Amino acid sequence: MEKVESIEDFYQRRFNNLPGFIQQDLGHFNVFRLEPFVGPRAKPVPYKRRDYFKVMLLQGQGKVFYADKVFTVKKQALSFSNPQIPYKWENTDHISWGVFCIFNAQFFHQFGKLNQYEVFQPQGNHIFELTDEQFEKANQVFFRMFEEIESDYIHKFDVLRNQVHELLHFAMKMQPSSSHFEQQPFNAAQRITTLFQELLERQVPIDKSHLQIQLRSASDYAQQLNVHVNHLNKAVKEITGKTSTQVIAERILQEAKILLHHSPWNVGEIAFALGFKEVTHFNNFFKKHALTSPLKFRTGK
Repeated sequence: MEKVESIEDFYQRRFNNLPGFIQQDLGHFNVFRLEPFVGPRAKPVPYKRRDYFKVMLLQGQGKVFYADKVFTVKKQALSFSNPQIPYKWENTDHISWGVFCIFNAQFFHQFGKLNQYEVFQPQGNHIFELTDEQFEKANQVFFRMFEEIESDYIHKFDVLRNQVHELLHFAMKMQPSSSHFEQQPFNAAQRITTLFQELLERQVPIDKSHLQIQLRSASDYAQQLNVHVNHLNKAVKEITGKTSTQVIAERILQEAKILLHHSPWNVGEIAFALGFKEVTHFNNFFKKHALTSPLKFRTGK
């Protein structure tokens, strides 16, 4: 697979040069207009992972591939991308207008964890089709971003962080109440489950710089977290409604689908990358959970 695109790679791909103000230790933020990267002369956006976050507002029709899912934008939408999930846009010649901001994790260091928000979680909603009224509200936030980043205010990046948070909460309020990320007292079960999920996410993505999953079983995670496996299972079940083994299997299945659709690796190489000692074990796992074989899933037959 292609390497993860860095912020520096982004600037080289879009502008053929680097800005003088990228400071990885302090974090980076910038905001752009999509023109001239949409419309009849639009270049295809490669399917790959980025090491930065992106929030985009656009008008027009397009199709976006997020991990193993496909979303179709009919009129206008707000989208959220994070370093864990690869994505690409298609039919960008039908997108007439857009704005977006990019930032890395360091930009929010000590200002909260971005992965606590559902729009940046692997199973969360990442695309929001907007009404005209919702579009105008989101557009006003981006308008203020452009004003703020051009200002001389010494604390302007604090303001920009707040504006990113404004977009996050604006999107999550549009979701049905049953799928909201609920803020509850942070008890022991939640703490263990959060640590487990973060550790699971660090096992992926699989790419050239990270060739194989290291932790495969609930016992592996329990040992890493220094808790008994029964304690881990009880906590995860209480918070997610699923066993830790189910959560691990779902995440491995998602990564398997991504690799089958978007990597040049054969099934044996994918099986090895996902921690299976035998290809037959991987085939049986995939058939059990996806109800088809890896090869049939890859070819769409």
